[in-house]
Amino acid sequence: ERRQIEKGLKEGKIQAVVSTNALELGIDIGNLDVSILAGYPGSIASTWQQAGRAGRRQGTSLTILVASSSPLDQYIMEHPEYFAEKNPETAQVDPDNLFILMSHLKCAAFELPFEEDEVFAPDITHQLLDFLVEENVLRKTDGKYFWMREIYPADEISLRNASPENVVIINTSDNNRVIGEVDLFSAPELVHKDAIYIHEGVQFHVDELDWDEKKAYVHQVKVNHYTDAITKTNIKVLDVLEEENIANYKKVYGELAVSRVTTGFKKIKFNTHENIGMGRVHLPEMEMQTSAMWWEFDDQLFVDPYFQESIIGEGLKGIAYTLNNLIPLYIMCDVNDISVVPMVRAPFSHKPTIYVYDKYQGGMGLSKKLYEIETDVLKGVLQHIKNCPCTHGCPSCTGPTLENTLFGKESAVKILEQLKL
Repeated sequence: ERRQIEKGLKEGKIQAVVSTNALELGIDIGNLDVSILAGYPGSIASTWQQAGRAGRRQGTSLTILVASSSPLDQYIMEHPEYFAEKNPETAQVDPDNLFILMSHLKCAAFELPFEEDEVFAPDITHQLLDFLVEENVLRKTDGKYFWMREIYPADEISLRNASPENVVIINTSDNNRVIGEVDLFSAPELVHKDAIYIHEGVQFHVDELDWDEKKAYVHQVKVNHYTDAITKTNIKVLDVLEEENIANYKKVYGELAVSRVTTGFKKIKFNTHENIGMGRVHLPEMEMQTSAMWWEFDDQLFVDPYFQESIIGEGLKGIAYTLNNLIPLYIMCDVNDISVVPMVRAPFSHKPTIYVYDKYQGGMGLSKKLYEIETDVLKGVLQHIKNCPCTHGCPSCTGPTLENTLFGKESAVKILEQLKL
């Protein structure tokens, strides 16, 4: 189907195409004149790729970006110089992630036996190889490690994420055709019962999530809303790797054990982002160990009688909402690659705290990069919230006012201004 569309464009039989970002790469149609982007693609690199579908020859081309009300899109509208003057982002990856290393070792050993004196990942290669021998994945003979399982290891490794297990999505309205998959940790949020799953611009209603079989059954629908999962997160600090006191707060980088359970969902109307309904979800708790950075705010920030506990909570939620949406401006990632969790009294620090963790087992290096540039990020968050013309908060800054009542924006600004960034 894609090749037919490309052929029609080249021959001039097709004048326009509405597509997902599937056409972002791998297409070279010289006579396209205009590209219209529905929302900021999420990175400078992707924006240039999509814009570059037009004007492949010597003629003049036009690119139009139609922004949504999300904080990320609105930031780009307020600061066009961010896109026009900055270089494309640098991809972040953690080469020391044990889950990724293990996957590479399995594939490498399948192709060619490892020898004892070979170095793949300094200081840990032999430990991992010996572990795979104990698990009967490899066999060690005459100083070499041989693959001994019948399966092809690459079949078990996703190119989209580092999760070892995925949930398969089955379209029951199209002869049970598999239309996609999501990693196990994200499945309770994305494909819980009654969720609206969007695939290639088409909406699907999730009829059932079979947790034992790791399958989600969906059928095609056309509704005016999407769903947003309500989750409860518990965080346990496992190790502090780096920390630094800065004025009246502390920034910390370390490892967390994250347990999360999806308890319900909101129905959010397209365009206006209004909350038009809710539902309950009953699924098991998920656990993950990952890397994170977090801010611990000193109690002296909140001595003003204005800062009642509920108002502190609203302010932290507002900051967290904006952070989650703006971090992709500073780090090459998607908003779904990270999670931001505010706590009025965190169990570890006993202080108002905001955690940002990688949503991948073992971490992907995103939170480490954030730790290094956190001051710039907080400055950007404060500026964006203050520049938003709304009064009490909106989907473009600190989130819908129905969720953060009337003090989310005001409290968020007061907290950030006291940090003296």
